[in-house]
Amino acid sequence: MRVVIPYTDRNPKSRLAPVLSAAERRAFARAMLGDVVEAVRSAGHDPELLLPAPIDIADADADTTVGVDGVPTTVDDRALTPAVDAVLDRLGEGVAEVGIVMADLPLATPTALRRLTAVGGEVGIAPGRGGGTNALVVRDPSFSVDYHGASYRDHREAAAAAGLSVGVVDSMRLATDVDEPADLAEVLLHGDGRAHEWLVDAGIELDAAGGRVGIRRK
Repeated sequence: MRVVIPYTDRNPKSRLAPVLSAAERRAFARAMLGDVVEAVRSAGHDPELLLPAPIDIADADADTTVGVDGVPTTVDDRALTPAVDAVLDRLGEGVAEVGIVMADLPLATPTALRRLTAVGGEVGIAPGRGGGTNALVVRDPSFSVDYHGASYRDHREAAAAAGLSVGVVDSMRLATDVDEPADLAEVLLHGDGRAHEWLVDAGIELDAAGGRVGIRRK
């Protein structure tokens, strides 16, 4: 299956600004992207990047780009929703199913992705924390995405309106997208890939001094 991974280098992960500089956020986003690409490949699927503009892999640290160079790329400068809908237009043209997996899922594993692609229904959804949609498998061309607001709810409603069945994958690893500084603790606790290594090298460590696990920078 072709699994499309939307990604942008335009001020990525701005909500991590309290702990990471703009350059660091960009490098960390690249590290997470590398983890997702590797997980997709290891699950037996073909990754493809969906970008609003071309990116220069060579201008970033090698450790954050291993496994990303050479991945097929589609460039679409529209917002996320119409760009993904254009990808879904491939359905019905000899393509039976398409996967969409977000680039900020550094805990994704081949096993978790196989659960997603094996789920029943004409639309398979892996919800994110807070009501988002972190990954989809779409098998019917009548389905359209909407990534604004509570997109998990909206995607279920859109599928129902189109008469499509939905399969849901309850997975901590696919539900954990990284947006806020507190999310970095999940990467340190459960990750073992490029994103985890990048945080350790940057001096980000766990902090349990306040009774709840958080992060601090050396």
